[in-house]
Amino acid sequence: MKHSPRLWTVLSCSLLVASLGAGATACGGSADNPLSARPYDAAGQVTFNQPPGGGRAADPDKPLEVTAKGTDSRITDVTAVDTHGRRLAGELSAKGDRWHSTTPMAAGVHYTVTVSTEDRHGAPGQRTLAFDTTPAKKLLKVEFGPDEGKYGVGQPITAELSEPVKDKAARALVERGLVIDTPQPVEGAWHWVDDKNLHFRPKDYWPAHSWVSVRSNLEGVKIEDDLHGSASKPLKLEIGDRVEVTTDAAAHTLTFERNGEVINTIPVTTGKPGFSTRNGVKVVLGKQYFVQMRGDTVGIGGSEYYNLPVYYATRVTWSGEYVHAAPWSVGSQGYENVSHGCTGMSTGNAAWFYENITEGDIVRVINSIGEDMEPFGNGYGDWNLDWKEWRDGSYLLKGTQEGRSAVDQARLRPTV
Repeated sequence: MKHSPRLWTVLSCSLLVASLGAGATACGGSADNPLSARPYDAAGQVTFNQPPGGGRAADPDKPLEVTAKGTDSRITDVTAVDTHGRRLAGELSAKGDRWHSTTPMAAGVHYTVTVSTEDRHGAPGQRTLAFDTTPAKKLLKVEFGPDEGKYGVGQPITAELSEPVKDKAARALVERGLVIDTPQPVEGAWHWVDDKNLHFRPKDYWPAHSWVSVRSNLEGVKIEDDLHGSASKPLKLEIGDRVEVTTDAAAHTLTFERNGEVINTIPVTTGKPGFSTRNGVKVVLGKQYFVQMRGDTVGIGGSEYYNLPVYYATRVTWSGEYVHAAPWSVGSQGYENVSHGCTGMSTGNAAWFYENITEGDIVRVINSIGEDMEPFGNGYGDWNLDWKEWRDGSYLLKGTQEGRSAVDQARLRPTV
């Protein structure tokens, strides 16, 4: 009766246990038992289709195949790991005579392939092969933002790509390779702004007094035909207090909260009719002690033209909306809206605000008769999309009911 190699393994153990009695551990440790020995060199039992030979590097666009020679041995396992610790996915045939990769290899990296075998008696063998893959001709670079530093809880993470990515599957692959790390689980998602720009934000704001880091795991990964990921510089941000500012344009007041506690309430003026301040959530973009503000830089001329020195200016949109000192309108602050869209306050209050606000802090405007803040293109309006709308901009999460935590995102690495 002819037995399969796997059945031979079982019978070998059974016979050894029966004959050795008290030596029932023979399958795990006897020096005379071939199963307990160090794996023999299986070089003569397996063949590889990559690399092609002659000292040449392997082609990452061709699958890696490992084949067992003859019928006296079978492949039991194959692990192929690249320079970055990423494991190449593959499939082993039921007979153990062939293994092949099921995803493309990474370009421009070094692979170590370990093949485990067993002979017809169950004795283990092993064969290791190391090779490089050819570099990519066209690279996709990723630049993360903002600059490293300390930010408020509303700061989105940005990723700018060097090449446009339009294919849905390729976009999902890019997202999977952009890894967010936080000290505690935070539900969040990437959102495609356009073909070359993505933003990441949590469902809610970042936890105060924590940190967030982002890195790319795309180096060498095939994104699309002739386009592979490049190495990218990682980024780590420190998250400070939870600062939320609410400007009520109808009540003419600004309320400053830190970590859930109201710290200050300031009388203000906002945009007058025709120049009404935008409603919605904005994120502080930066601060300038002095700005020369001119109407013509934002398309305002004629009788509404202005050219004023402005101090303690906190910027919240790229189009020129600030929270700043406005000593010329102190009489209207707390009573009426007379500005061209900015939030004005006394010099003393503006100095206090300037000292206590940080990039990434939240500034929300309510009860204005103005338009709503745009989600993208005029600063960080990301928080004006509800969570479902935000998640719908992720090609990795499309069709799912829940977003993924930042920890889950960190586990979503390319299977290459």
